[in-house]
Amino acid sequence: MTAHGASREALAAGRERLDALTDNTSVDAAKLADELASVTALLDREVSLRRVLTDPAQSGEAKAQLAERLLGGQVSGETADLVAGLVRSRWSSPRDLVDGLEQLAATADLTAAQKNGTLDSVEDELFRFGRIVSSSTELRAALTDRAAVKAAKTELLHSLLGGRAEPVTERLVTRLVTAPRGRSLEGGLESLSKLAAERRSRMVAVVTSAVPLSDAQKQRLGGALAKLYGREMHLNLDVDPTVLGGIRVQVGDEIINGSIADRIDDAARRVTG
Repeated sequence: MTAHGASREALAAGRERLDALTDNTSVDAAKLADELASVTALLDREVSLRRVLTDPAQSGEAKAQLAERLLGGQVSGETADLVAGLVRSRWSSPRDLVDGLEQLAATADLTAAQKNGTLDSVEDELFRFGRIVSSSTELRAALTDRAAVKAAKTELLHSLLGGRAEPVTERLVTRLVTAPRGRSLEGGLESLSKLAAERRSRMVAVVTSAVPLSDAQKQRLGGALAKLYGREMHLNLDVDPTVLGGIRVQVGDEIINGSIADRIDDAARRVTG
């Protein structure tokens, strides 16, 4: 989601409320994620409802009360309160509200992974699954087939990920595939990977090398990049024998090409000298 103006502020406030909720150990972050996803699906279907809940002519409190009446008894009190807080805020467009809810649902699931110590695994699995999809036209076609029923896609994903990936990874990918909401599969997976990295305030470097990096090389590269960018760096590693110069490193929109030794040594020199 690329939010602007009022929507950006509303989403930021929603994230703060979500963090405050999930900091409480008694709150089930995974359940909160499922319920937020259900509300997302509801508002995605009901165009008139999301317009009412983002109508700038209505007071924030009136919209919050409407949301609470609609959701009362259908979701937990924590979810209802969070949604009420979202609709109290001003949104630039009705769709921005739905996009924000969807992002908060994913964030809640990633928070659940962070709490149980599996966030690193989820980050890696999302990246790996994206690579698998991009390399298999048959799998991509099956997962993006609009004529296929959701149950069939869910079963396919479970056969691929069930027992092999973290439950959070399977839930996130299943939601993306069964409710893409106009996004490409690759774009959705990339967005989820970025959200996962943000949970630890880390940046993601996609490192493609002609040969696998040694542990020492990974440590040197990660350390040098972290110093260069001023933030901890999570390395998503891939091997492609055709990559020019031996290595390709992408951090956001910036791309670094060159031999492994030259680029790491150059990075080290830049931060030390």
